[in-house]
Amino acid sequence: MMAAIPVSQTDTFLGEVFPLTISQPNLMGFRLSPEVDKEVGNRLSFHFCRQFPDLVVSWHAQSFWVLGKPNQPMPSPDAWKEALKNIQKQVEDFSNCYWSFQLVRQPSATPDIFAQLAFQVLRTDRPFSTVSVLSNNGVEVRREVEFWAETVELKGTLESALALTVQSRIVFKGDLAEFYQNHSYRHEPEKLLIGLKVQDNESGSLATITQLVGTVGEHRQRLMDNATGSVSKEALKNAPDDQPLVAVQFGKNKKQFHYAMAALRPAITSETASQFGVEYGQLLKATKIRNSERQKLLLNYKQVASNALAPYGIKLAARCLNSREYPDLFWLPPVSLLETPLLFGKKLTEVQSKILTGLKKGGVYRRHDDYRDSSKFIKIAALKVCDATVAPFLNEVQKRLKDYGFESQIIDKKVLSSNNLSGAEVTVEVERVVNDLVTITPDIVLTFLPESDRHTDHRDDGSFYHQIYSLLLNRQIASQVIYEDTLKDVEYKYILNQVIPGILAKLGNLPFVLAEPLTIADYFIGLDISRSTKEKLPGTLNACASIRLYGQRGEFLRYRLEGDLIEGEEIPQRLLEKLLPSTTLGGKTVLIYRDGRFCGQEVDNFLARAKAINAKFILVECKKSHIPRLYNLNEKVVTAPTPGLALRISSREAVLVTTQVSENVGLARPLRLIVHEQGHLASIESVVETTLKLTLLHHGALKIPRLPMPLFGSDKMAYLRLNGIYPSILEGDRQFWL
Repeated sequence: MMAAIPVSQTDTFLGEVFPLTISQPNLMGFRLSPEVDKEVGNRLSFHFCRQFPDLVVSWHAQSFWVLGKPNQPMPSPDAWKEALKNIQKQVEDFSNCYWSFQLVRQPSATPDIFAQLAFQVLRTDRPFSTVSVLSNNGVEVRREVEFWAETVELKGTLESALALTVQSRIVFKGDLAEFYQNHSYRHEPEKLLIGLKVQDNESGSLATITQLVGTVGEHRQRLMDNATGSVSKEALKNAPDDQPLVAVQFGKNKKQFHYAMAALRPAITSETASQFGVEYGQLLKATKIRNSERQKLLLNYKQVASNALAPYGIKLAARCLNSREYPDLFWLPPVSLLETPLLFGKKLTEVQSKILTGLKKGGVYRRHDDYRDSSKFIKIAALKVCDATVAPFLNEVQKRLKDYGFESQIIDKKVLSSNNLSGAEVTVEVERVVNDLVTITPDIVLTFLPESDRHTDHRDDGSFYHQIYSLLLNRQIASQVIYEDTLKDVEYKYILNQVIPGILAKLGNLPFVLAEPLTIADYFIGLDISRSTKEKLPGTLNACASIRLYGQRGEFLRYRLEGDLIEGEEIPQRLLEKLLPSTTLGGKTVLIYRDGRFCGQEVDNFLARAKAINAKFILVECKKSHIPRLYNLNEKVVTAPTPGLALRISSREAVLVTTQVSENVGLARPLRLIVHEQGHLASIESVVETTLKLTLLHHGALKIPRLPMPLFGSDKMAYLRLNGIYPSILEGDRQFWL
């Protein structure tokens, strides 16, 4: 269990969460019948705010909640009904809906609702300004605030709160129309625009262009009649008749919205930066925010938020959550992450910071059955697709493997030259060379690639990395990629420190495990669904599910990939039965990490499966976005958080820092862990401690990852699967994704 830290013996800890207080709120509530879902409720709230500019409206749990300024008269039910009619006239989707209006008598809002209303005030008023830190060729790096509603349990009572954080964004200062008009591919609009990430100029929301739906001239009047934003109306009014009209999709919302180009701006990514004549590396460097700058910006944004909320009777706390006022909210592990004991071969125990020492003295914790006989050689083949000299490095690989108790042989070396070959010819040549290599059945292929191959996955002809990886994986042959610039710029010993444990793990060995077993559960599972938009088919998605199973010492046991692609985000019941076998999990306690939230009927399906096999499932959501940053504060100076620092949001929820990041790189991004109330209950403290320990078992690198190992790499597994790259056997005991 994790213990609260006595604040007198350590730095002060901070979290970017500000409690809210509101006395005598001017509040009303109403419902529509038939009831609307969250998506429609949020859209209607947006339009109600436009109908009544002095009010804020938020949908929550089937009701619409309205907050006005103190002593401000609320509109009558007839005024709300009239506003609803106006919205239905303006928004085509709602034109055929039949809703009745019902006033909520004596409305009593929960802390969550008040937090949502405070968020809506800031979202509607948009009081925050941005700060430009770099501008080049029409591309700008700017600082801006991100905010969202929170609730936090303070001294046993759930309270409303608001999270404020600072982020950097890379934006194109012009609009999409300018970008399109000046681009050399403007005569091929589908090629240029479909799939492009864009930003709504009015709301700032990010979207993806999914298709072209004719021209502005064909649809201008209809769209002008339905447009609600001033920017959208102006863009439609001024756009040329022959300008393509784009359809965009926001996030996971499958609904498409039609835009004139001047209402959008292109989003800058690593793949598109060159189209704007800028170097993405320079832009990325400018996005890094030093702690001192972050502190000043947060103080400013906090004051702006306070001023915007005050007219509605909402008071933002003077200070964010901190360990001096709320010492019970902040935790650190009793033992530093780097001092956590790990178990190696020969029953040797060594701390996490001395993994290489443990491997050299004890060898791997467990050899795969294929290598039980220590005299068996690891058969290595080398494939060189670059100009680097690789023989000295291969010699060092063999020496390091021997240090860890494994003999090896270089059984073949191949060189692939792509000079003067077309894309199709290169693909054929790759297949030929790889096929030659696999005829001698190596255990692993070391592939040396040019630096230029790092960012070519998005191209139509793909990358050498994925072509070679796919061919080998399909034949159940492990692979390890080393890039040419790494060989030139990094000492071999540092490369080997990362690569060799990964090679051994890819071959099915377990380099190390936790010295002390976890007690919260018998097994640990990471469950993920990753999605990919189908090219050229708007609004549709492929999805792939995967799980990894781990034991009480955090030892990897096996993975399973679902063979069939599925629709949407929800994992269906039939699939759970295959992913959660009774032979292994029957009668056991299992902690299941979900990458993101549990969707649809998933929780009910999990509980039904647990009951059927007489098991107990602890269901934990692991979220990676909309999470407040944590800090240390020493002598009034904000510094990076101590790895392992956690902020208790409630008895079922915590924010956890799992990594240590150099200030030149940025600030550690925490995780949000939520124990689902319908699953088998476990204390949030024990879930936090378990999660921390499960981050220590990455066999592919010495750096501790952000995610616990049952989830780490699941996005890569699913990404590969969605791109047709997966083992010929969908279940196995080797960590091929490392």
